[in-house]
Amino acid sequence: MKKIILASESPRRQYLLQQMGVDFTIAPANITEDISISTSPEQLVCSIALQKASQIIKGLETGIVIAADTVVCRQGLVMGKPNHRDDAHAMLRRLSGLSHQVLTGLCVFEAGAAPDLAVECTNVFFRPLSDADISNYLDHEEWTDKAGAYSIQGWGALLVERIEGCFYNVVGLPLNRLNMMLRRKGVDLLEVH
Repeated sequence: MKKIILASESPRRQYLLQQMGVDFTIAPANITEDISISTSPEQLVCSIALQKASQIIKGLETGIVIAADTVVCRQGLVMGKPNHRDDAHAMLRRLSGLSHQVLTGLCVFEAGAAPDLAVECTNVFFRPLSDADISNYLDHEEWTDKAGAYSIQGWGALLVERIEGCFYNVVGLPLNRLNMMLRRKGVDLLEVH
């Protein structure tokens, strides 16, 4: 199999690749993620994923870099990672009882080839949340470093009524989409043992 490099320190992304049996190395990109750029949420996540992959691909003669960026979006408003607990509380209050989109921009960049970019979108529906629900959830501390201030694979699952689309996208790495992109580079995750 070709050398795979994950341009992320995200434990969730690493875990998902490990679950698929992928042999990969970690080379986190050191870029400034500016979500205030006035562009569409889809263009934003693709741009950041491309910046991450481009930084890591430099100097590589062989290998495939996987980079991703995930945001939560409600009516065009992009929500990144909360800066503090009050910020997280405000984000969850805005999502309470409503639907929102989780968008992940993916970049699969093979040395010596053009980058492949895609966006995955999942609709997430929150149940109505009381202030006590939000406060109790925030006490679990899993909101830190999470777009939209929640983690669907943890206690945050108790906030979610239902989803439409890829569950793994909400975790941070849409595996089916990633596999389709890797296949175009000659790597099929179904063939990994």
